[in-house]
Amino acid sequence: MADSFRLAEYFYITASNKPGEGARALKTLKEASVNLLAFSGFPQGRRAQLDFVPADPGAFKEAAKRARWKTAGPKRCFLVQGDDRVGAVAELLERLGAAKINVTAIDAVSAEEGRYASIFWVPPRTSRRQLPCWARHRRSLSIRLPGVARETKIKCFEPSLVYFLLYGAHIRTCIRDPALT
Repeated sequence: MADSFRLAEYFYITASNKPGEGARALKTLKEASVNLLAFSGFPQGRRAQLDFVPADPGAFKEAAKRARWKTAGPKRCFLVQGDDRVGAVAELLERLGAAKINVTAIDAVSAEEGRYASIFWVPPRTSRRQLPCWARHRRSLSIRLPGVARETKIKCFEPSLVYFLLYGAHIRTCIRDPALT
């Protein structure tokens, strides 16, 4: 199965850096039936930053408002899922580096059944011209576009030019290879 790349919105809050603060925040979302695609927490000075990547940003905003959280966001991140293999994340970072894309943070995990997942953040001002690194991916890609329920699969071999251009909250897919259309 191909790696899937997904542009997602995330929100964050700061909380006391004390035992149980993350559990309290996650319980609030659980009680509001907010499903998370990813969650990350880390220290920030004397406090902690909790990043939430909700499946439904609207439901998250509503739950956060009811809990009287001061949220930052929405901001953008990328979620990657694929078949686990030696060097999967190294390949991802190599392609991003070759395109001169600075990754400001990344988390990756391996799961059972030979799958892996990663979440990474790039600076907000990353140039649209820097994003064609995925065009040189030698396997097919599964892309989930915002507002589209099913994944779009694209077989992409060199020298195919498939660009994923980031325009605010949307990804535009432009294919410049007649064999792929």
